[in-house]
Amino acid sequence: MQSVETVLALVVVATVVAVSARRLRLPAPSLLVAAGVAVGLLPFVPRISIDPQVVSLVVLPPLLYAAGEDLSWRELRRVWRPVTVLAFGLVLASAAAVGVVAAAVTGLPASMAFVLGAILASTDPVAVTALGRRLPLPARVHTLLQGESLFNDATSLVLFRVAVAGAAAGGALSWQRAAGQFVLLAGGGAAIGAAVAACVAVIRRRTEDPVLETVIALLTPYVAYVAAEAVHVSGVTAVVVASVILGGLSASLTNPGIRLQLHAVYGTVVFLLESVVFAVIGLTLPGFVADVATRPAVLLWQVVAIAGTMLAVRFLWVAPLAAFLSQAPRRRLAWRTAVVVSWAGARGVLPLAAALSLPLLTDAGTGLPGRELVITLTAAVIVLTLTAQGFTLSPLVRRSGIAASTADVRAEEVLADVRTARAALARLDELDVVPPEAEAVLRKTLRHRIDEHRDPSAEHSLADVSLRAVRRELIAAELRELDRLHAAGEISDATRRRLQLALDRRDSALGEP
Repeated sequence: MQSVETVLALVVVATVVAVSARRLRLPAPSLLVAAGVAVGLLPFVPRISIDPQVVSLVVLPPLLYAAGEDLSWRELRRVWRPVTVLAFGLVLASAAAVGVVAAAVTGLPASMAFVLGAILASTDPVAVTALGRRLPLPARVHTLLQGESLFNDATSLVLFRVAVAGAAAGGALSWQRAAGQFVLLAGGGAAIGAAVAACVAVIRRRTEDPVLETVIALLTPYVAYVAAEAVHVSGVTAVVVASVILGGLSASLTNPGIRLQLHAVYGTVVFLLESVVFAVIGLTLPGFVADVATRPAVLLWQVVAIAGTMLAVRFLWVAPLAAFLSQAPRRRLAWRTAVVVSWAGARGVLPLAAALSLPLLTDAGTGLPGRELVITLTAAVIVLTLTAQGFTLSPLVRRSGIAASTADVRAEEVLADVRTARAALARLDELDVVPPEAEAVLRKTLRHRIDEHRDPSAEHSLADVSLRAVRRELIAAELRELDRLHAAGEISDATRRRLQLALDRRDSALGEP
């Protein structure tokens, strides 16, 4: 009963802090972690322990799925080369550099120092998505950060497994074995994810029940993860691939009413899970620090050295790619783009879950050397990146000059609104069953949107069932035009999603079809 009360109290506190972060316009992950550390330092607060299996099986799948669904196929195709470079090359370079520095400043055995490097080598998709959700980043930069954080996990997971096997056996690492494991884990996970996405797409196209659709959507990431782990391939990769595929097909899988319901339900689930998991990261750090004999000042120096190494290596890899991300005529901002992308590489839930899953014993039956220090350093680096980088990332983006301007975003929305209204007018011309009075109201509404770039509330004249059907047909025409504009590259994925949500709300306001 006490554990249930603790969980409920944690949910309440995390929710209050997350809501406060929104009101204060601060990044919720950063404020939650800082609040967790502050609460964890209080003498009367019991120590919170995390089961890595709970994090991996219960928390990660829906958060990864939500992050993958937000990834734009079109934008990802534009940045797949730099994403590939960062997801493979940067992970390997970061693991090696952190391993060398950790061995030098912490006294860890070389094998365990490389384990630490493998744990911290990749950015965390949950943290990156949560921090970047409200940032005015250009589409390419936003997609690069999301894509890198989603696809670099397979690389770091293979490195982690190989490094742990080497540390437990007390032997050298086998790079041939690592390459084979990577193909098996990443390739197998991608295949499982694609298969799950195909099955779910077939089921959802034949389903009209909102409750059943919601249940299927909630179960999909868990099915992908469990199916992949059952055959010993990457569950993380399976969830990411399934989410990216289904996210690209979302407009064709459901109707507007169901999309609105899924948006609300998944938004609630993600909000609660993110709030709790970031608060728990902060809460656990004081306990981890107490487990090691290192003095706080020495530990702080070690954490800063490791985090600084990660940042420096990241900048050296990102800088050559920044010119590609900074489109003409703004190539002079390439170095500022490199700074922003480098500073946005936060660590979070996945590294902590990996560190906590370290075995207690070596193959010889002795204790794994430096296990507690590796866990403590991982947690401390995560807290440092989520707070120091998290609180300063938004001001850095705005002062760097690379932020997407409000005028550009508004221009995209006006373009899409005008084009979709014209598409609805064209569809109205094709219909021959609309009473003249209703047609006049509809034409006035649509032309008003074209002239004024807004949607007046003229739905009071559309109470009749047949007229609601006509209005719904026009909204469907607008949705098709919105998809066409997005496919043609005239509007961004973010604009498409915002306007699709507005059209779905208009459709829902018309009542049941």
